[in-house]
Amino acid sequence: MNTLAPSTVAASLQKKLEDRTAVVAVIGLGYVGLPLCVEFARAGYQVLGVDVDQRRVDAVNRGDSYIGDIPTAELGLLVKAGKLRAVLPGVELETADCISICVPTPLRKTRDPDISYINSATAMVKATLRRGQLVVLESTTYPGTTEEVILPRLAETGLKAGEDFFLAFSPERVDPGNPKFNTRNTPKVVGGHTPLCAQLAALLYSAAVDRVVPVNSCAAAEMVKLLENTFRSVNIGLVNEMAIMCRKLNVDVWEVIAAAATKPFGFMPFWPGPGLGGHCIPIDPHYLSWKLRALNYNARFIEMAGEINSHMPEYVLDLCAQSLNTDTKPLKGSRVLVLGVAYKRDVDDCRESPGLDIITMLQQAGSRVEYADPHVPKIDFHGLDMRAVPCDKAQLAAADLVIVVTDHTAFDIALIAEHARLIVDTRNLMKGRSVKGRLVRL
Repeated sequence: MNTLAPSTVAASLQKKLEDRTAVVAVIGLGYVGLPLCVEFARAGYQVLGVDVDQRRVDAVNRGDSYIGDIPTAELGLLVKAGKLRAVLPGVELETADCISICVPTPLRKTRDPDISYINSATAMVKATLRRGQLVVLESTTYPGTTEEVILPRLAETGLKAGEDFFLAFSPERVDPGNPKFNTRNTPKVVGGHTPLCAQLAALLYSAAVDRVVPVNSCAAAEMVKLLENTFRSVNIGLVNEMAIMCRKLNVDVWEVIAAAATKPFGFMPFWPGPGLGGHCIPIDPHYLSWKLRALNYNARFIEMAGEINSHMPEYVLDLCAQSLNTDTKPLKGSRVLVLGVAYKRDVDDCRESPGLDIITMLQQAGSRVEYADPHVPKIDFHGLDMRAVPCDKAQLAAADLVIVVTDHTAFDIALIAEHARLIVDTRNLMKGRSVKGRLVRL
């Protein structure tokens, strides 16, 4: 590969990246950061994982994975080979040639962006920033964050971006629990503060992922991620409203969508559910909406989809109340078994899960609530303190109502069909199954 630029600083970093002698640090060892560490280590780089949580640091250094998509055996081999180690924030960050920031970006209760974790990570980087380093933000955020928030703070060191150090944005695209797409085979979008920054970032990631997709700026790369998740949010909002309309019209929404999906062009199927959950789709579009409000523009599709999706747990509660009422039972005092509290199938992640909202509302209505989830043995957050029960014959038969919130593959569908007296199925888990009791689908 030709030298990217006459700059000796860039040329030196390029050489380290090409011969895999660069030290790569990843700040944040969660569901994005740890898989990225593993791919960089597999590519031959020396990898330094940085996290404020001592438990995570200790687990990585023991070779114990706490991320479902990373096998402990694979992590252990990389740690044992000396390719990957974890540390708390400190001076060791100065040894890194490349730094990827993979920290959370939640929303405040006011739905304003909370970039406090990005600010903290930027302070870490700034404290040890030196010439020749490449800094890449991966955390999902509003367009402009990289150059409006991170760049000015790093520039306070007196070093110039694009010459002394290099700055880029590359959005994470992790889908936890996806058996087909992972960090390695999911294309990586990269945008740089300057063309040279983008080229160096692309060179870094090309060792760890199969395909790098360059765009012309950090803001464009930031916008790519928001478009992806806004697309999902809006379309899920559409089918959720379609589910409500179909119920009023006494039409099976699942049949309608499946039939529409047979069209070989111009249609992509999305499926309704009890509400949005996870780290991205319920949150990311609001970053864009917030940014546009500052420019006196109302992102109407985002706001409308958010309103529909956020009210789906309430719709599910109403459906449960109506279904019990048919059996001359009230929500108050009824025994309810919730199947699944993770936000999606076969993961243990409960962030923003509609299942937690549904349990809370059921309890507030006076129901006696228990839950079964093979991936979530206990809940001690969101104002809840509960332990999972087995999804067995006794629990199913004892419940006045069984609600399918998460369609884990571990659930025994035949067992549910045989022993549940009343099922409210928000995921179409019982599709095509004859049930002994009564089945109500979303």
